[in-house]
Amino acid sequence: MMKSVRFIPLVLMCVLTACHSNTSSCSSASPVAEWNRATQILMHTPGDELFSGAINPLAALFEYYFDVDSAAIEHKNYIAMLEANGIEVMTVSEILQQAPIEALRDYVSNVLQYESDIDESDHLAVSDSYRRETIAQMSRNDLIRCILLQPTVRLTATDINTGVEAQYLQSPLFNLYFTRDQSISTPKGQIICNMNSAQRSKETDLIAFCYEQMGVKPILRITGDGRLEGGDYIPAGTRAFIGCGMRTNIEGIQQIMRADGFGHDTVVVVKDRKWWQMQMHLDTYFNIIDRDLCTLVESRLHATDQDPEWVTVDLYTRAEDGISYRLDQADIPLVAYLQGVGFSIIPISEEDELHYANNYLTIAPRHIMAVANQSHTLVQAFEQHGVKVEWVPLENLIKGYGAAHCMTQVIRRKRTS
Repeated sequence: MMKSVRFIPLVLMCVLTACHSNTSSCSSASPVAEWNRATQILMHTPGDELFSGAINPLAALFEYYFDVDSAAIEHKNYIAMLEANGIEVMTVSEILQQAPIEALRDYVSNVLQYESDIDESDHLAVSDSYRRETIAQMSRNDLIRCILLQPTVRLTATDINTGVEAQYLQSPLFNLYFTRDQSISTPKGQIICNMNSAQRSKETDLIAFCYEQMGVKPILRITGDGRLEGGDYIPAGTRAFIGCGMRTNIEGIQQIMRADGFGHDTVVVVKDRKWWQMQMHLDTYFNIIDRDLCTLVESRLHATDQDPEWVTVDLYTRAEDGISYRLDQADIPLVAYLQGVGFSIIPISEEDELHYANNYLTIAPRHIMAVANQSHTLVQAFEQHGVKVEWVPLENLIKGYGAAHCMTQVIRRKRTS
């Protein structure tokens, strides 16, 4: 039996609206931090849409082939572990199952495409009225299949059988299970991203649709030349860390600042000059466990300014108007900055990094969900810093170039002292 989905209550919508209209009070009264207790998470358990990506991994932005059915089992197990910690997990499929069916039909009318050089008057099968009639008869599950598989029917004339034949093409949303990427959740509300890869653009449309079904209106959508992906955003109370590199650019970041969408007093732009798929997002090489504890991969931790792994930050702070941001300091070494604001740093070795050790999800202060099978050295380091780790088996899913953090969009966190 499908569990019921409890959508974000109206009171939260009011809070988001209030934050949007009163920036300074929102940032001081309602900070969001990665170490706050997670209470509500949006995820997507992959299904048949994953198969097309698995059979040509690199084109799908995956690292290796992996078994689709085993991946789904791992994902469901991860959800169960999160729910055992009292976290409400909503999935995209559950939201679609509860959406009004007419809303699904309207959505699919923009998804299912018929393409043909045949004139509509020459054959019913190529007409838009026939396409819409077909959509009108679809069951809920088939509508959801259309949304996830993004089908196009290419029709050609033939002198046999029904007089028309087709090629059936799909552009499946095989990266959708990385629900971290399509949006970010700031103290102000949800922001819809603009993905670096065109093949992932439809994912943002679907996540925006899911928010609509939840009764949540995103405060901003990144457009034009702006690029933003959720793995580059890490909230840290009065400051926000935002990666600027392979997947997120300065135009995307500035669009958020111009719209006052961060809700943090300081925006720390982390500038990456080594564009490498293994470290595509900020959360692949830097992550936060508590207000005074973080991790950083060793290649970044020990880099010099002559190395491509060298990372610097620019600091933007609120201007006198309490809304806009101004650049205060530029090109501060990341490690020096972290130490200067009170973080102790746990190094992540190359061996552990390649097994996605840094891509953990913090669900409460010093309590993380991390990919299982890391080194004894890292296990000891976490123990020495008082970190509770729940090791999640994700051996198939991580072959898609992401892990525990990438698979979760934390919509709500409870402020902790």
